[in-house]
Amino acid sequence: MLYQALYRKWRPKTFDEVIGQEHITETLKTQVRTGHLSHAYIFIGTRGTGKTTCARILAKAVNCENPVNGNPCNKCRFCRGIDDGSILDIVELDAASNTGVDNVRVLREEAVFSPAAAKKRVYIIDEVHMLSLAAFNALLKIIEEPPPHLMFILATTELQKVPATILSRCQRHSFRRIPTERLSAYLQDIASREGLHLDPEASLQIGRLAEGGVRDALSILDQCSGHEHITTETVYETMGLAGNRNLVQLLRAIEQHNSTDALRLFQQIWLDGKEPAAFLTELSGLIRDILIVKAAAAGAEELISGNYEQDVLDTFSARFTKEEILYCADTIQDAIARMRQVRNPRTVAEICLVSLCDSRTAESLLSLRARLSRLESAVKNGVPVASPPQAEIPMPEPWETKPAPEPPDFADEDAPADLPELSVPDREYNQERSAAETPERFPAEEPAAPASSPAPVVTPAAAPEKTDTAAQEMKILEQVKPRLPIELRFSVDDRERFRLHLQNRDLSLEAVPGFLLDRLKKPEIRAVFSETAETVLGYPVALRLSELQPEKRTVRDINELRQFKEVTFLS
Repeated sequence: MLYQALYRKWRPKTFDEVIGQEHITETLKTQVRTGHLSHAYIFIGTRGTGKTTCARILAKAVNCENPVNGNPCNKCRFCRGIDDGSILDIVELDAASNTGVDNVRVLREEAVFSPAAAKKRVYIIDEVHMLSLAAFNALLKIIEEPPPHLMFILATTELQKVPATILSRCQRHSFRRIPTERLSAYLQDIASREGLHLDPEASLQIGRLAEGGVRDALSILDQCSGHEHITTETVYETMGLAGNRNLVQLLRAIEQHNSTDALRLFQQIWLDGKEPAAFLTELSGLIRDILIVKAAAAGAEELISGNYEQDVLDTFSARFTKEEILYCADTIQDAIARMRQVRNPRTVAEICLVSLCDSRTAESLLSLRARLSRLESAVKNGVPVASPPQAEIPMPEPWETKPAPEPPDFADEDAPADLPELSVPDREYNQERSAAETPERFPAEEPAAPASSPAPVVTPAAAPEKTDTAAQEMKILEQVKPRLPIELRFSVDDRERFRLHLQNRDLSLEAVPGFLLDRLKKPEIRAVFSETAETVLGYPVALRLSELQPEKRTVRDINELRQFKEVTFLS
C-alpha cells in the first residue's frame, strides 16, 4: 500500500471535523438542514485554511441521502461516489489552467444538462481569480440565472481580482487563519493517532511556521515524522532553519556597521545558490520579527513568524532603535522592488547591504531619523557623543598702542632720510603728489610716525572677515555636492540658477523657481545642507530658502554714442 501524505489522509469529511472555521461550517450546516441553499458560493482565504475541503463537503451534503445535522453521512452511494470520483456530477476545475473564455463556454454548454446520478450538479472552481475578463463575462450569465439543479462554489485567495459583478451574485464566506494554539492542539491529536512523539514546544513551533494553514502544518509534521522524538531542534534542522544563522550573523554585521563582513557573508550565501531576491525576502522577515518584538513585546510570541529563536530577536530588539528597524525594512523592500527592473540583482543586493551598514549613504528621511534615534539612544544611555570640532571664530585684535615700525633702510643716498607726517585734511592730495614725485624704488607705504608720538588707533578692517566667509561658503558647497542627487550637482555650480550666502548663523539658499527650487524644499535635501554647514562651521545654522531674483540690467541711452566722432547715425 502506497504511503499517503498526512494532509490527504486526515482531510476532514464532515463540517464538524473542520477546525477554526465554525463561523462558516455552522452556517452551511444550517442551510443544508433547512434547504435554504444558495446557487453560488465564494470561499475566500489564505492557503490551507479549508476552502476546497468545505466545498467538497458541501457538495456531498447537498446530494447525501441521509444527512446528519447538516453533515454528509459518508455512507450512502452519493457520498462514497463523490469521495472516489465515480460520480461525474461533481466537477472540480482549476481556473489557473482553464483561464480562457472557451473553457467557460464548454462549462456553460454542459451545465444546462440535468445531473446523471446526483441531485445537484456542482461545479467547484478553484483559484477563480485566475480567469480572464472575457471568461468572467461568459460565466456571469449562468451564475446570475442558473438552472435549479446547478450550484457553483468558487474559491480564491485574492478577492480583489474577482469582478464585483461576480461577487454580488455569490454568497461570500471568509476563512480565517487558524490560531497557533488551536493548530498546536490539532497537531498533538494527529501525532498521537500516528504514533509520533511530538513535544508541545515543537508543535507550537510548527504552528508558527505554518502561519495559520492546516495543510502547511501537517506537511511540516509529515516531514519531521522520520525522527523518533520531534523536538524544537528537530523542526529547525528538518526545515533548514539552521541556514538562518547566516542571516543572524549578517544582521549582526549590519548592527556593527561592518560592510566588509556583511558583503563577505552575502558572497557565501550567494555561492551556496541562494537567489538575491529570496535572500532579501528572508532578511526582511527577520527585520519584521524584530520590529514586532520592539513594538509589541507583550504579544510578540503570537505575532512573530517563528523562524528565529526568541533570544536572538530580543537581543537585536535591544540593540536597534525603532527608527533604524523601519529604515532597514524600507531599504530592503525598495531593493526587492528594483530587482525586477535590473539585469544584475546581485549588485542591487550589495548596494542594499552597504546602505544598511551606513545609513549616511542614503538620502531618505528615514535614514536621517535612524541616525538621530541612534544619537538619542546613546545620550539616553549615558554614552558620551563626540560633538564635531568647533571652529575658532576670528576675533578682532584689542585696541592697543603699538610701537611704530622703524623706517626702511634705503641704499640710495639721494633718497630722503625722513618723510613728513601727513595731515588728515591733506592726506589724499599728498598721497597723489607723493606717488607722482617719488621714484619707483620707494615702497608705496605710509611713513611711520615718530617714535616719540603715540601710534594712531586703527579700526580693524572687515576685509579678512569677508574673505573667510567666502572661503567657508566655497567649502560648504564643495562638501555638499557629492551628497546631492546627480541631477542637482551641476545646478548648484551655476551662479545664474543657484547661490549660497552665509551671514552670521544664517545660511541662505537662493534658487530659480521651478524644478531646482522644488527639489531644495524637500526635507532630506535641506538636511544635507544643514549637516554639511554644521560640519564645516562647527555650530548649527538656520537654513533659509528663497527665490533667486534675476539681476536688473542697466539701460543706457543711445545718445551717449554721439560723443564719439567715429559713430555716424543714419537718419
